Amino acid sequence: MKFSERIKALFKRNLLSDETFDDLTDLLIEGDIGASLAFSIADELKTLCKKEHISDTEVAKTRLKDLLRPYIVTRSFALDSKRLNIVLILGVNGVGKTTSCAKLARWAQQSQGSSAPILAAGDTFRAAAIDQLKIHGTRLGVRVVAQQHGADPGAVLWDAIDAAKSAGSDLVIADTAGRMHTRVDLLKELEKLDKVVQQKAGEVNYRKILVLDATTGQNAMRQAEIFHGAVKVDGVIMTKYDSASKGGMIISIGRQFGLPTLFLGTGEHYEDFQVFDAGHYLEDLIGI
Repeated sequence: MKFSERIKALFKRNLLSDETFDDLTDLLIEGDIGASLAFSIADELKTLCKKEHISDTEVAKTRLKDLLRPYIVTRSFALDSKRLNIVLILGVNGVGKTTSCAKLARWAQQSQGSSAPILAAGDTFRAAAIDQLKIHGTRLGVRVVAQQHGADPGAVLWDAIDAAKSAGSDLVIADTAGRMHTRVDLLKELEKLDKVVQQKAGEVNYRKILVLDATTGQNAMRQAEIFHGAVKVDGVIMTKYDSASKGGMIISIGRQFGLPTLFLGTGEHYEDFQVFDAGHYLEDLIGI
């Protein structure tokens, strides 16, 4: 059963008893919101319902939404029409990083009017990642800058920026390797890419976006800790946000790291990619 349906079922009892709030605490913990926040939110809601004499469960759910909202970090994401935009897509293997590159390129074309975005195949450690990005490029009609398997990712990014300047493109989206398991390795690799941007691109609008799998719970939290600790991450793309996702990870990421969720990946198709909306997210999470 989807997490929001379990929340709905809990409040359908039409009885705001102590047991209801205890069960709510358990549900919030299971939903990846985190134990300390789950206890705090359930206690606050219980106190609020008693203080305001709330017995209507739908009203209680609205109050729950209000209590959770401050923990969600949001930030608008838009291309700068006057500068070259460079986006590094970060994350471990298997989270949907390469597909997110393609989805972001399509979104930029359709929603931002991006002229000829360029995809850079910077995950040179996996030949499959290079091939996958090329397939996406063909399907989208987007240029892909790539080198051979094992090439220097910095050289790929360098070439992609060159290509963007020559073609008058306004956006470079760079895939990056996901095999860096320690903060030292991650920092060294990304320092190289940072240096390329600084030396080659001049005045640019430069952002680093972390891709996280919404279904992986504490693993995603650990990934956010490592990446954000190594480099300043500007925001998150939450992938696999569908029936298998519990949803609370978005609240945990915002609360613990101050990271905004920028986009949600909700399926395998290019159109299954949407700008994150906190209000819609909470309504879906709670079942309003």
